Amino acid sequence: MVVYAGQGDPRRSIELLWRASVAENRPGPKPGLSVDAIVDAAIEVADEQGMAFSMRAVGERLGRTAMALYTYVPGKNELVDLMYDRAMAELPASYPLDDGWRPAVTRWAHDMWEFYSRHPWMLQVSQARPVLGPHEFAVIEALAAILVSTGLPGRELRGIVGAVNYFVRGAAQTVAEARAAGGATGEGDEEWWYARSAVLLEIEPDLEKKFPMLHVLESDREPVDPELPYLENDAVENFRSGLKVLLDGVEAAVAKP
Repeated sequence: MVVYAGQGDPRRSIELLWRASVAENRPGPKPGLSVDAIVDAAIEVADEQGMAFSMRAVGERLGRTAMALYTYVPGKNELVDLMYDRAMAELPASYPLDDGWRPAVTRWAHDMWEFYSRHPWMLQVSQARPVLGPHEFAVIEALAAILVSTGLPGRELRGIVGAVNYFVRGAAQTVAEARAAGGATGEGDEEWWYARSAVLLEIEPDLEKKFPMLHVLESDREPVDPELPYLENDAVENFRSGLKVLLDGVEAAVAKP
């Protein structure tokens, strides 16, 4: 399920996203709800249910009807933007450079990996339409600030920031989809692999001879965590080794005369 951000009214959405600079204090009795309370409840619901959640489910979490929410948030489209941006407030706004840029980028990448693990629904929000909220900007600003310290020109830095960001997101997406597969299909990973690999080897016993390079990739492999399913182990291994190679490339670019 792919969800596109920015589908609500542009002015109202951006006013809500940047509400720290929008006057919310109005005369009269204190309201029983707030935008922040609704967004926090929606994040909790999405963590449990994914992006198929309803406004009714959010209202029930707050002990209110869905209609009561519309006084504060125009609809689910705007709420998704607010959820996405508010969740990103969990991430650090800056990273120390005492040990250099590479450990800082590594920490940023691991923070993002863990963040997506806590909020897998974030990966269902397409990057084709950015939310344009303050915390979304702050996350990329933090990565850019680290990489600017390398001294590389802006043209190269844009590509590196994008590569690191998309690499982490893609690796985290594999884990999120692997974890969701069992519930969505009614068949666990072990059952799925056992049933299909047995049939595949029966029908094509010379698989290893036909694809010898794939056999090389699978040889000499040890699971990162024996408790994790195969695909998650694979994703974790790819994340660690891929990030190292990616940063080796950045290091080589920095070292160029």
